[in-house]
Amino acid sequence: MKTSVKFLLILFACLFCRPAAAQTFSVSTDLLGYARLGTMSVDASYAVARRWSLVAGARYNPFTFRKGDPERQFQNRQQSYSVGMRVWPWHIWSGWWFAGKLRYQEYNRGGIISRKTEEGDRFGAGLYAGYTHMLSSHLNLEFGMGLWSGVSVYRQYSCPVCGLTLSSGNKFFLLPDDFIISLAYVF
Repeated sequence: MKTSVKFLLILFACLFCRPAAAQTFSVSTDLLGYARLGTMSVDASYAVARRWSLVAGARYNPFTFRKGDPERQFQNRQQSYSVGMRVWPWHIWSGWWFAGKLRYQEYNRGGIISRKTEEGDRFGAGLYAGYTHMLSSHLNLEFGMGLWSGVSVYRQYSCPVCGLTLSSGNKFFLLPDDFIISLAYVF
């Protein structure tokens, strides 16, 4: 075969027969979070390598229940932002994963188990693990959990509506975090 014909065949193959682009983005929401008094969430991930992905997320809960009834009011309000990385031992978007995140949370919770209410800001880092089950080529079901730790700048009140301050300051915390059952769309 002539060299020019080979060149044209190779050029045609390069221009029109490229393999499909890999799936590099994922957007998910934690279904279990909605059961925790309506906490909405979104996580976005970007695959940077075969076994590594960057992840950024946000959680938001603006709800106060039985507002105006001082004896029965309760809330788990928050806004939370995180950024981190996941490592996938086998391949991104499927199988086991391990993650590390930096996180900020502004919170106000109370009246759920006891009358005491606490509000404040938390700054910290966490370690997480989970498993992703592929439902289809674009839809995944994720399970995970983790721990995060850091510093909380807080103020504690005797009840959700009375405003009587019991204590305030800074404290170290170690909390369970991200008990997730999440639905993810991969594109």
